[in-house]
Amino acid sequence: MSFTVAIDGPAAAGKGTIARAVAAHFGFAHLDTGLLYRAVGMKGGDPVAAARALSEADLARPDLRSHAASDAASRVAVLPEVRAALVAFQRDFARQAGGAVLDGRDIGTVICPGAEVKLFVTASPEIRARRRWLEAGGETAPETLDEILAQVKARDERDMNRADAPLRPAGDAVTLDTSDLSIDAAVARAIAIVASRRGPRQGCPSAN
Repeated sequence: MSFTVAIDGPAAAGKGTIARAVAAHFGFAHLDTGLLYRAVGMKGGDPVAAARALSEADLARPDLRSHAASDAASRVAVLPEVRAALVAFQRDFARQAGGAVLDGRDIGTVICPGAEVKLFVTASPEIRARRRWLEAGGETAPETLDEILAQVKARDERDMNRADAPLRPAGDAVTLDTSDLSIDAAVARAIAIVASRRGPRQGCPSAN
């Protein structure tokens, strides 16, 4: 029996950390769908061909968490042909027996609109930029806080205004604002939401 948890939200909102914790708590499989786009972007060349030929080895690249990979992912994610090539992979993952958690930017709206649980994890741009800045070393980071804030806002602008599958909460998603929450508190809230909604329905419809 499948059970799908769709977690969407902007960069540095905490959705990845929450998704991994939820998956571990319930024994579900986890897929960071952003890695798919990062891997496509970092492969270079024709992004559509790269998406169609994506392998597990591509997802194991050590540089997929870099700022360069994040920017590359945002650029290729606006291409409808790239998104179409990766949809089937994500839907197959979501339908696996035993449950699955997928985090990204269009899971609840496009990939798995029938997911049992949809969360939209967000935080203010300033909070998200500061998290990125601290992760990069704070005062010793290669970029200033203002520079990272500008990058965060530019990424939001691209993701929310792209023509295909823009970043937005699904109509039935629960919004989880982590601006003033510790990671433990955010994870606990997400786990409580999932626990309250577990049921026998199929999580992700077949692709048409």
